[in-house]
Amino acid sequence: MTDISAANVEIIPFEARYAPDFKRLNVEWLEKYFVVEPIDDEVLSRPQTAILDPGGAILLARVRREIVGTCALIKQGPRTYELSKMAVTERCQGRQIGKRLLAAAIDRFVHLGGQLLYLESNRKLTPALTLYATNGFVEVAKPGGPSHYSRADIYMEYRPISAG
Repeated sequence: MTDISAANVEIIPFEARYAPDFKRLNVEWLEKYFVVEPIDDEVLSRPQTAILDPGGAILLARVRREIVGTCALIKQGPRTYELSKMAVTERCQGRQIGKRLLAAAIDRFVHLGGQLLYLESNRKLTPALTLYATNGFVEVAKPGGPSHYSRADIYMEYRPISAG
């Protein structure tokens, strides 16, 4: 897949047949940098009940017939969503696929009537943090207690970038 570019990537909604891809993509990066925590395993093993049924969304990046990236919006409150489970397979990184997924996730968040969009990450994931920052996420103090991820050491909230 040497001809992968953002132009030939489709961003599609989750379907049950893509559940193994959703899990594979996330386990790939989690095992490279951290470990798969129990909360990760729960969400990745049951995306329908853990993310979709409560009102969240999962988006996938597809090149031809292969799923190469994903991200999720996990509903955490009436108008609050966590941007989570964002992954692009290593051989496809650096081709603006993450940027396309993030833009689609923000669009979906707006469509869902969301008011607060946040994420938790780790400072050693510099390319991801740069992507988030250049797309309107700012680091703020985490409200209300510890993260549900032991690897998280940064909390960011989306602040729409005004045009003009």
